[in-house]
Amino acid sequence: MQRYFVEKEQFENDTVRILGEDARHIGKVMRGRAGDEIIVCDGAGRVVLAELESVEAGEVGAKIVEEMKETSEARFRVDIAQSLPKGDKLETVIQKCTEIGASAFVPFLSERTVVQYDAKKEEKRLQRWSKIAKEAAEQSHRSRIPDVRQPLTYKQLLKTFANYDLVLFCYEKENGLQLRDAVRPFAESKTEGSANVLVVVGPEGGFAEREADEAAASGAKIAGLGKRILRAETAGMAALACILYESGEMGGNL
Repeated sequence: MQRYFVEKEQFENDTVRILGEDARHIGKVMRGRAGDEIIVCDGAGRVVLAELESVEAGEVGAKIVEEMKETSEARFRVDIAQSLPKGDKLETVIQKCTEIGASAFVPFLSERTVVQYDAKKEEKRLQRWSKIAKEAAEQSHRSRIPDVRQPLTYKQLLKTFANYDLVLFCYEKENGLQLRDAVRPFAESKTEGSANVLVVVGPEGGFAEREADEAAASGAKIAGLGKRILRAETAGMAALACILYESGEMGGNL
């Protein structure tokens, strides 16, 4: 069943309005008619089954039929901090990691970042990234849209480590600690409730040794992702899948 995310303000008592591109998608692409049912989410956890009542070019009205209990969100909140990669690679990271279950994306600039960051273009890019997260959340039947945050400097990123229960710094020179070995005991200790985890991934050229030392000093666990060197846009996906597996989301140990 087709799923749409709307602003909380679009819910009114026992009705909900779908506006803009989503309304046009219902009318023109899905050929929606009165009586058809859709799923509508507010992006913060509320999910309802709704029946279409009116379908116009820029607005669709629907009656809420049922409040739905969703279990599609991961038990652990896992944010992906990705050093800005070249081209449209971050769009791939956002799309695929949203599908897997990431909770937020934190772009940042590191020593070997190749991208020339332009603050003037920031708002437009954030809008593009947020749209990709929304569409991926709809496609994968998420009940929440991952937050895409404004890019940080490396020093700003280090300061955010204190907000997490576990920070995993993906580094090929990890001195023997693999991601699974860092995640497994943590997941086993968090059998009740949830936890906030941050995965930090470098750019195409990887992290400088100084950056790894600073991350460790700020509380991160320096961990590898196996014997092979992964691309910048692949590492976050692999790490996220490993974390969710070990936390029991994908048939893991718990």
